Amino acid sequence: MYVSFLLLLASYFFTSHFRRKFSNLPPTVFPTLPIIGHLHLLKPPVYRTFAKISDKYGPILLLRLGSRRVLLVSSPSAAEECFTKNDIVFANRPRTLFGKIMGNNYNSIVFSPYGDTWRNLRRIATIELLSTHRLNEFHEIRVDEGRILIRKLLSRSSFPVDMKSVFYELTLNVIMRMISGKRYFGGDTPEVEEEGKRIREILQDNFLLASAANIGDYLPILSWFGLQGLEKKLIVLQGKRDAFFQGLIEQHRKSEGGERENKKKTMIQVLLSLQESDPKYYTDGLIRSLVMVRSRSVFVPILN
Repeated sequence: MYVSFLLLLASYFFTSHFRRKFSNLPPTVFPTLPIIGHLHLLKPPVYRTFAKISDKYGPILLLRLGSRRVLLVSSPSAAEECFTKNDIVFANRPRTLFGKIMGNNYNSIVFSPYGDTWRNLRRIATIELLSTHRLNEFHEIRVDEGRILIRKLLSRSSFPVDMKSVFYELTLNVIMRMISGKRYFGGDTPEVEEEGKRIREILQDNFLLASAANIGDYLPILSWFGLQGLEKKLIVLQGKRDAFFQGLIEQHRKSEGGERENKKKTMIQVLLSLQESDPKYYTDGLIRSLVMVRSRSVFVPILN
């Protein structure tokens, strides 16, 4: 039996070598183990592992992480070619459990495959939400939050200040004022402060779960046998996230009269205006997805 196993393993490596030789694929790291491929090489932090592999084996490598093929590029010229001449080839993101649940079944701008849906979402984001004109409308928000930060630092000049936490709160206040018109840290009411705690927890959990390794994405058989608990955590987080942003949407609907006369609309107000013209496309789910993507820019873990 032992000899048969060795013969089978040798046959696997032999056939894999010649199949790769005639398939015109980039070089790889030998050996590529059955089933797991090169997963055994990965050690945290992964980017340093990739750097060591590139230094040892070359700037362009094809790795097999379980059932997925991964192109490792560390050459600036090759990376430029990937994202210019061959940008459409590399436009899609791999389908993962996180993208399926948190990306509304791959229908958000971050996880949607390249195609009409993605192009339309990108058009909405760049023209309606993040255009130069729209960002200029929010100039006063950024200036105001900068002044508040300076006053805060001056008032605490005699004490140590956790700058990571301060800049996190600054960024979150700026972005959430652009999205919903509210500043959650240093707000006027306890209710707003409580909402700030909720969004901060949601963003931190999102960051942690997004960065968590899901072995089921690379070895699907483990997911089939129910050996991963990540899916339940993601479903719970998605419920919290959708409930929070749906609450913001409902708050804007209730106060739509006076706020709609204001020329400087929040992002939610802009999307609700679009919803009036095309309610079937601009659903609440689409609005939640777009504003959530905007808030993802503050996915910075605050570690105590």
